[in-house]
Amino acid sequence: MRISKGFIKSSLIYTVAGMLPMASAVILMPFYIQYLSTDLYGVGMVCLAFSALVQILASYSFDTSLYVNYHELKHDAARLRMYVSSAFIFMLMLGVVLMLFFALSGEFLFTYFIKKKQLSFYPYGLISVGIGVFQAIFKVHSNLLQTREKSETYLWANVINFTIIAVTSVTGMVLFPDTLIGPLGGRLLSGGLMTAWVLVRVFRAYGWHFKSPWLQTSARFNALAFVYQVLQWVINYFDKMLIPIYLTFSAVGIYDFATKCLVPVELTLNGLNSTIGPKVVQRMNEQKVKTATPEINRYYYGLVSVILLMLCLSIAFIPWIVDLFVKKSGYAAALPYIPFIAVVFIFRAMRLYFVTPYTILKKMGTLTAINVFVSALKIGLMVGLIAQWQLYGVVASAVVAYAVELVLLWYNLKDDYTMRFNAFKLFIAPLLMFVVIVVGEPLLGVHYPLPVHLGYGVLCAGLLYVAYRNEVKLIDPFKIIK
Repeated sequence: MRISKGFIKSSLIYTVAGMLPMASAVILMPFYIQYLSTDLYGVGMVCLAFSALVQILASYSFDTSLYVNYHELKHDAARLRMYVSSAFIFMLMLGVVLMLFFALSGEFLFTYFIKKKQLSFYPYGLISVGIGVFQAIFKVHSNLLQTREKSETYLWANVINFTIIAVTSVTGMVLFPDTLIGPLGGRLLSGGLMTAWVLVRVFRAYGWHFKSPWLQTSARFNALAFVYQVLQWVINYFDKMLIPIYLTFSAVGIYDFATKCLVPVELTLNGLNSTIGPKVVQRMNEQKVKTATPEINRYYYGLVSVILLMLCLSIAFIPWIVDLFVKKSGYAAALPYIPFIAVVFIFRAMRLYFVTPYTILKKMGTLTAINVFVSALKIGLMVGLIAQWQLYGVVASAVVAYAVELVLLWYNLKDDYTMRFNAFKLFIAPLLMFVVIVVGEPLLGVHYPLPVHLGYGVLCAGLLYVAYRNEVKLIDPFKIIK
C-alpha cells in the first residue's frame, strides 16, 4: 500500500497538534514537581477531572454529532450554516446554565462526596467549571476543523492554546508557589481567549442563526452520544474522584504522575486516531453495506502495532528517566505502577476498531448500554479492590473493564457490520504482550528491570515481524511515497 504525501503530512499535523494539550502536562511536570507537593498536585488533578466532566456536559456531544452530520449536510450550504451556528449558540447557553448551577451547588457537592478532605469548591472548583465550558467550545471547533480537513488551522489553534497555558501556568507557579493559581488559572485564561477566537470565526463563517439543532438531525443521537461520553468519563476519570474518598490526595498525585509518564503512548494513540478517524468515516459513508475493508483494517493494524512499540519503549526507558531526574520521594513512588498502567493502552487501541462503526451506524443506544454496564463494573471493581490493593486495584479494574467492553463491542456489532480481519495482528499479538508484561513484571521486572523491560521490546519486535513478514519483504523504500 502506497502512502500519499498528503496523508503523511496530515498525519504529522494531527499527531503533533493532538500532542500539545497533553504535552503541556509533560512540559509543565518539572514545575509541578518543584512547586507543588503530591498532595496539592492531586487536588489539581481532581479539579481537572471535574472540568473534563463539565466539558462533556457543556458540549452535549456536538463534537461527535457534528463530526457525523457535517458530511450529510455539506451539500446543502443553508442547512449546514443553520446547524453549525445553532449548535454553538446552544453550547453557549448551556455553558451559562452550568456556571450558574455549579456556582450555587458546587460547594455542597464537593464537601458531600469528598468528606474530611477539606476541599473547598471556591475558587478552584468554580475555575474548573469555567475551564470545562471553554474547553467544550474549543473541542467542538477542533472537531469541525478536522472534519473539514483544515489541518494547518487545527495545528496553529492548538499551538497557541498550548503556549498560553504553558506561559501562564509557569508564571503563576513561580509567583504563587504551593497554590493552584498557575495550573488552573492558566487554563482558564487560555480557554477564554481561544473561545473568543472560535466564536468570532464560527459566526463569521456560518452567520448567527438559531433554531433547534435537531430539526435536521437526530436528537436521539445527541442524547445517546452524550450519555456515552459521560460514561466514558466515568471509565477514564472517575478513578481520580474515587481515590481521595478511600485514600488520599497524595495517592491521586502519585497515580496521575504515573499516567503522565505514559503520555507519549497517549499522544501517539490520540494522534493516530485523529488521523485515521476522518478517513474511516469517509470510507464507511461511501458504502451501502457497511463492512470492514482491507484498507480500513490496515489503518487499525498499524495503530495497534505502533502502540505496542510505544508502550514497550515507555516501559523500558521512562522509569530510568524518572529515577534519574525526579528526586522527590512522593513522585518517585509512581515508578512501580508504570508497566501495569501501560498495558491498559493495549485494550484502548484494540477497542477503536469497533467504536467507529457504532458511530457511523448510529448504534448509540447499544453503545450506551454497553458503557452503562462497563462503567458500573469498573466502579464496583474499584470500590472492592482499592481497599485491598490500593492503586494496583485501580489499574486492575481498568484492565478488566476494557477487556469486558471489547468483548461486548464485538458481540453487539457482528450482525450489523461485516468484520474480516487478521486476528494475529489485531488481537493475538497484543494479548500475548499483555500476558508477558503482567506475568513477567512482578516475577522478574522488579528485580531485573532493565533486561526484562528491554526484553519486552525484543519480543514485541519479533511478534510484529511475524505478523508483517510478508509486507516487509515487499517494501521498496523508494516507492513508499508517491
